[in-house]
Amino acid sequence: MRGIHPHPRRARGFGPGFGPGGPGFGPMGPGFGPPDGRGRGRRGGRGRARGDVRNAVLALLAQEPMHGYQIIQEVKERTGGVWSPSPGSVYPILAQLGDEGLVRTEKAEGRSVVHLTDDGTAYVEEHRDELDAVWESVDGAGNDGFRELRGAIPELAGAAMQVAQVGRPEQVTEAIAILKDARRRIYLLLADDGGTDTTTT
Repeated sequence: MRGIHPHPRRARGFGPGFGPGGPGFGPMGPGFGPPDGRGRGRRGGRGRARGDVRNAVLALLAQEPMHGYQIIQEVKERTGGVWSPSPGSVYPILAQLGDEGLVRTEKAEGRSVVHLTDDGTAYVEEHRDELDAVWESVDGAGNDGFRELRGAIPELAGAAMQVAQVGRPEQVTEAIAILKDARRRIYLLLADDGGTDTTTT
């Protein structure tokens, strides 16, 4: 019908690659992603040490039997999304723990559910402080401002998308300039220049 468009201003100003998750700006995109620059997350993310994954797996299995995907989700939820281990880091650990006799696997409703063995339970009790420390290390990493930074990214993206959808052409142009300047200044922070540079380009 003439004159009716569900998003009359969406196509203007901000093109593909701006929205959350997009390649140019989204929380996990290369232009505005985690501080590591490789999309892995330097603090408590996928790149955590193998020993941390092992301890996290044992700590969770001490609470209840779980399948591999459930372990991954529990780690992510337990750390508020700061740490999201990949299947490539969790499943080899489960296989290793099985070889060591610390866990056993049973089929339940089509899934391979992992249980601690008696030796595994004894190991957990002997290393309780070490296993608990894995969560403390993640909490410490998440409380240094990284969580606040991650939360600020979608808020900024949301505000910018509001301008993209309902802003006047001059407002869209100004918003683009603001975002480009903000991105430049953030990169200057990494170069230890952000505190003194106040120019815009």
